[in-house]
Amino acid sequence: MARARIFIQTFGCRANQYDSDMMRNLLAPVYDIAAEDPDVILLNACTVTGLAERKARQAARRMRRQYPAVRVVVIGCLADAVAQGTTHFPDADLLAGNSWKSQIDYVIQQALSGTCGRLASTSFGELSAERSHGPQGRIRAFLKIQDGCGRTCTYCRATQVRGAPRSKSIADATAEARELLADGFPEIVLTGIDLAQYSPLDGCLADVLVAIASLSELRRLRIASINLSGITPELIEAFVAHGIVSPHFHIPLQSGDDRILVAMDRDYDFQGYLNAIERIRSRIPHATFGSDIIVGFPGEDETAFANTCRIVQTVGFVNLHAFKFSPRRGTAAAEFADQIPVDVKQRRSESLLTHWEQGLGRTLDNRIGSSQDVLVEEHREGCWRGYTHDYLYVKFPSDQQIPVGSILPVRIIRRMGATLEGVNDHRISAS
Repeated sequence: MARARIFIQTFGCRANQYDSDMMRNLLAPVYDIAAEDPDVILLNACTVTGLAERKARQAARRMRRQYPAVRVVVIGCLADAVAQGTTHFPDADLLAGNSWKSQIDYVIQQALSGTCGRLASTSFGELSAERSHGPQGRIRAFLKIQDGCGRTCTYCRATQVRGAPRSKSIADATAEARELLADGFPEIVLTGIDLAQYSPLDGCLADVLVAIASLSELRRLRIASINLSGITPELIEAFVAHGIVSPHFHIPLQSGDDRILVAMDRDYDFQGYLNAIERIRSRIPHATFGSDIIVGFPGEDETAFANTCRIVQTVGFVNLHAFKFSPRRGTAAAEFADQIPVDVKQRRSESLLTHWEQGLGRTLDNRIGSSQDVLVEEHREGCWRGYTHDYLYVKFPSDQQIPVGSILPVRIIRRMGATLEGVNDHRISAS
């Protein structure tokens, strides 16, 4: 009997990417994971913005047109939002919330047997039972050590759809990291819904960073987005003590205006944010930073927006996720007065990115003439490509056959837009 064919498509954050890898590992022994002629399309879908939801709906409709008999299963945050009545997804045959991800084999069985509608919520399993063997064809693997959120940000559904904060033990996280290294991934990225809320019984975020950084096979370790409250002195010192940890900090700002931060129910002010950046730079002068910013939040006037642009220029973020505020039904901010017109949000988004590009250009120009250790990820369009230790994108030509996953010293000679270009000195480090 032919095995059923499952196609998995992922939308949203790194935690979702990890979850899809985990589900793929659970399904692969029983089903064929394939994009062509699937029996089931599994959409691991996001609800953080209206755009994310539209992308999932478009994918479902496109697959339905191409494969009329396919069963469409929506799993994760978007399915939970449907269950809570804050959105809809009529193109799905079956919906299953985040708590079903660790039981994905049952979900697929139900879909193949013709079950329609929504699976009732079940309890979340232990994070320590979750395992991923990483994405196929990549050198970077995500390791989810935390899930859930206990914050009350007025614009966000994460608390509603991801459940209470949960942490994977340091022992289990370290064991999973060993498995990823054995599977050939030289770089690991620690991720979660809110890493600042990581609180296992056997330690803290700094402790898990140290434990995994000490693994001999690891070439590079990075942490994904972390809220400001997670930037502790212990964490900074862990970065200082372990050179293998990438000195890149992605710290969501959301707004650079104190009045807007209060309306968002964020737990810091703009000066506290800048103070944290300075604390990091005082110990790690070469650190780089990324951030998330929402433009057009209700009540954001030109002064508030200018305050945000000022911080973007002051910090000099090397990557920036700029979101136009998207009212999400069921959140407090969706009901706030002084909603910002769409055209104003678009103009501010474009202006913010211009400010960001100026700061990025200064940071990249400062690297010209330096030698940077680049973890090589791919060869494309005649150039080898990868990221520096502090997470800057580099491409360089070479007539060598360079093993993907190697760390290569590259001398930076110029900048083209957001990309550094360089030449290598032909010394390859592969161990």
